[in-house]
Amino acid sequence: MKRWRLLPAVCLLSLGLSAPAYAAEATPAVAAAPVSDPASLVNPLLGTSHEGNTFPGADVPFGMIQWSPDTPSRPPGGFYAYSDNVVTGFSLNHISGPGCGAMGDIPVLPTTGAVDGEATVGFSHSKETASAGSYAVDLDNGVNTELTTTSRSGMSRFTFPSSTQANLLFKMSADRASDIHFDKVSDTEVSGQITSGFFCASSPTYTLYFDMEFDRPFTSTGTFDGGNSVTFDTTGDRTVQAKVGISYVSVAGATANREAENPGWDFDATRDAAHETWNDTLGRIAVTGGTADQQKVFYTSLYHSLLHPNLLSDTDGKYWGFDHEVHTVSGGQKAQYGTYSGWDIYRTQAQLHALVAPEQASDSAQSLVNDYEQAGFFPKWSLNSAETQVMNGDPGPAIIADYYAFGARNFDTAKAKQYMVEEGTTSNPIRMGLDLQTKYGYLPSDGTYPHDFYGSVATLLEYSAQDMATSAFAGALGDGATQSQFANRAQDWKNVFNPDSGFMQPKLADGSWRSDFSPTSSDEFVEGTSCQYTGAVPHNVRGLADAMGGNDKMAAYLDSVLSDLKGSGGSHADLGNEPSIELPWEYDYIGQPWKTQEVVRRTQEQLWPNDPANWGVGNDDLGTMSAWYVWSALGFYPQTPGTADLALGSPLFTNAKITLGGGGTIDVNAPQAATDAPYVQSARLDGADWDKAYLPQSFATEGGTLDFTLGTSANTSWATSAAAAPPSYNGDGGAKPPGPSLTPPARSPRS
Repeated sequence: MKRWRLLPAVCLLSLGLSAPAYAAEATPAVAAAPVSDPASLVNPLLGTSHEGNTFPGADVPFGMIQWSPDTPSRPPGGFYAYSDNVVTGFSLNHISGPGCGAMGDIPVLPTTGAVDGEATVGFSHSKETASAGSYAVDLDNGVNTELTTTSRSGMSRFTFPSSTQANLLFKMSADRASDIHFDKVSDTEVSGQITSGFFCASSPTYTLYFDMEFDRPFTSTGTFDGGNSVTFDTTGDRTVQAKVGISYVSVAGATANREAENPGWDFDATRDAAHETWNDTLGRIAVTGGTADQQKVFYTSLYHSLLHPNLLSDTDGKYWGFDHEVHTVSGGQKAQYGTYSGWDIYRTQAQLHALVAPEQASDSAQSLVNDYEQAGFFPKWSLNSAETQVMNGDPGPAIIADYYAFGARNFDTAKAKQYMVEEGTTSNPIRMGLDLQTKYGYLPSDGTYPHDFYGSVATLLEYSAQDMATSAFAGALGDGATQSQFANRAQDWKNVFNPDSGFMQPKLADGSWRSDFSPTSSDEFVEGTSCQYTGAVPHNVRGLADAMGGNDKMAAYLDSVLSDLKGSGGSHADLGNEPSIELPWEYDYIGQPWKTQEVVRRTQEQLWPNDPANWGVGNDDLGTMSAWYVWSALGFYPQTPGTADLALGSPLFTNAKITLGGGGTIDVNAPQAATDAPYVQSARLDGADWDKAYLPQSFATEGGTLDFTLGTSANTSWATSAAAAPPSYNGDGGAKPPGPSLTPPARSPRS
């Protein structure tokens, strides 16, 4: 017997799961009525500690503007740390939880007295209010600051102390910023622009234009090192209101956006409209039951899942394209979107986006098609209208396939498929390893790659899952040849799985395994180790279990890697980061679904508190981690990219109703749902007994009724047969997967 062959021992620090220990409920169960005002349950301060990197300010779903406070610690992306007690300004654009700094442009800070460009202002959380669509804080300098937004404009209400020197400081300069302009248009209006970007030290930039109008004349303007000031006399009227429009095309576009979306001066009405906009979107999932804390975490997670991608087009349809030209949306597309954290969102957020907001997701899919037409590739990690080459893999096709699988289908599907095939078969800046993968069937760790390439094993695993998504999309459109072509290549993961060690590991061009391999090393992986990545075959868990030596070996691997959820020592899963988030669901594929139910509930309890100071998850990555929570709380999960396959867990709430874009409804009932009752005893689907650990694809697009009976003890007999496992896709060389066909009902593509 070769070394490691019996069990992958380094990851197996403890065999079998310890007895579940559920935290005592922080709040009692709420009344058994559906949530009617979900926006009121959102707490945008969640995620602003411990590297969550979210922001608490005002925004609307997928909006262009995010008017939010910045603090001195400047966590990358959100620029607000809950541990800080000082505000440096309220800037106009933000990214939620990316882990690298970008945006945070044009901070505006209210002060009194002599203008001081270095000024910051203290505050306390006890005088701060953050909610869906608005933000307010009483600053220590006596200025009450209130913010709200529309899709492309923001509105503020500053209530100053009585002063002849009530200032708004525009801190225009930023690290590496250029082409900075600030212009006085009249004594009630200013405008300007700034060129910024450089996400994760990458080179792409964008130019943000703004136009701000005040409800009263200012008395003077001035400059300071790094910015400009506008001063008001508030000895008679202490309130100054401002409206700002932004654009990535022109100042004229910013002005038109402001005028079109907020022509009046009613701050309260604008704030209420933002709140109702969030209610319209969040309310597409109405939950009943659970604790008050669980409801707040759920709707905050859903809120965070729907902040990105962001509007790029102005109200007239114009937007700055990937080819550095101005374009106008056409046909049935209503808006162009940008900023895709592709490596992250194809796993969870894109599917949820399509489920909850199919119209915007369809436009988002068309946006990606437009990006390809302008640039010759799908973006991997784009900031507005530019590719940053951050992270690895080729997620663009998977995002489009995810959208389609979950019901967002009003886009040019024929062109999308054409470009997905081109991206997967011809040299381009995104599929950097294509030529070597074609030659070897894997990505040699000693191969020669472009300078932005890294993580050969992780990247091959990404390519494999993303090829499966292209295969599924082609099959859905009736292209069986392309479906088979990409399904077969999606099995290349097998070429970096070493059956002797039981791990995914680096392989050299001569076909030998690298001799310096350690399962707890991150070498040739991306934000993870071999222990964490070995399960990263979401589309063929059955094949992975067989390669390991059977269900018992796969279960032993999962038991160990999931015995701790915070990545300790590199030998355990990190359920706060993307490479591990599919692992709990893989028990469903090997006849042990009760372990999925237990581990998912343990993750919810340990990593998702309703406590801004103690965020348990890492970067929210533009809603990816929050979307994981939403799916898990509903009781199912989109395990296989590009398909509507839903692996089953168990619901957190006694009822959840999801209103689908096509008019159908998903109704999930679990009368016994409770924090300490994650275990499925039995289930019924549309009135018939259901003994499978997955749902048919039609459930996500057409709806249905799923009834659970839950309990506090595991039922180790429910959904344990081989036929009960969710589909695995093994290419042409394997047996037909169990479950539904890849081909959904035909829909008319956008012409």
